[in-house]
Amino acid sequence: MLVCDLMGNVLAYCEKGAASLHKDALAVQNVHNAITEALALANKERHQVAGTAAGIAGYDAASDLEWVIPLTDIPGLSGPRWHVNDAVVAHYGALLAKPGIVVIAGTGSIIVAITEDGRFIRNYDFHHYAASAARFLAYDAAYEMLAGHTDESDEELMKSMLQHWHVQSAAEFSELARSGFIDDRQERDKKFGQFAPTITEAAEQGSSLAIRVCDRAMNQIKVGIELLAASFSSDTVEVTLIGSVANSPYFSHTLSGMLLNGSNRRYHLVEPTLPPVAGAVLYAMNQLQIPITPDIIHNLQKNP
Repeated sequence: MLVCDLMGNVLAYCEKGAASLHKDALAVQNVHNAITEALALANKERHQVAGTAAGIAGYDAASDLEWVIPLTDIPGLSGPRWHVNDAVVAHYGALLAKPGIVVIAGTGSIIVAITEDGRFIRNYDFHHYAASAARFLAYDAAYEMLAGHTDESDEELMKSMLQHWHVQSAAEFSELARSGFIDDRQERDKKFGQFAPTITEAAEQGSSLAIRVCDRAMNQIKVGIELLAASFSSDTVEVTLIGSVANSPYFSHTLSGMLLNGSNRRYHLVEPTLPPVAGAVLYAMNQLQIPITPDIIHNLQKNP
C-alpha cells in the first residue's frame, strides 16, 4: 500500500498479506489493515483521501466484483475507488501506460499490452495462459522428478526438493505426492511457490531438469508476447519483465535471447520505470485528471 500526495511525494508504504481471495481467505482483512496502517504512517485521515486505486490479482470478470469491492470498503474512506486487475497498474508503472508489453511472472502470471491506439489486451483474452508463476514451476519440477526425468546434473536440486518437503527419500516424496502433498489448496500452492527460486537458481547452475522446466515456461511466455505483438502497428515493441520469476537471472537473460528470434515484431527489452504499487498511484492520478509530469515520476521513484 502506497500513500502519496498529488505531486507524487511518497508519504507512506506498507505491505500486508495477499489481496486476492483466490490466494488468501483473509484478503479483505489484509487490504483493510494495509490501508489503515499506511494512512496512519502518513499521518493522514480517511476523509483526506482523494481517491484509491486497487490493482487486484484474480479480478478478471465483472462477477469478481462481488469479492473485489469489499477489499476497499472501509468506513470513512473518502474519494472514488477504482478496482482493476493488478496487471493494469503494473503496466502503468512499468511503461507509464505507453505502448508496450508487460510480462508478469511471480506469484501469478499474465501478459498484458497497451497498443498504439490505446487498446488494453491480455493473453487471457485469447484463452492463453503461460504457466510461469512460481508455483507452476515447482509443480512441474516435482512431476519431472517423480517421473524419473533426472540425471547427475540434478542431484543438488533433488536434494533441495526433498529438504523443502521434509522427506528423506524419493520413495517418501512419492508417497507424499500420492496423498496430494497438502490438502488445503492455498497452503499447497504457497508451499510449491516458495520452492521456485531454488529452481531458477538450479537452471542457472546447469540442472537439466530445472532448465527444461524454465524453458518450457519461457516458451509459453514467448508465445503470449507474440500473440499480443500482432496487434501492434510498430515494427518494434517494448517489453518489460515484472515478478520474482521473470526477473530471475536465468529467466531474464534466456528470455531476452529467445525474443531475438521472435515472430511478428522486433522486441526491445526495457527496465520498468516504476513498480506496480506506484503504477496504482499513476492510475489514480489519471482518473482524477491530474497531469503526469516528470516531477511526479521523479518523486515516485524515490524510496518511501
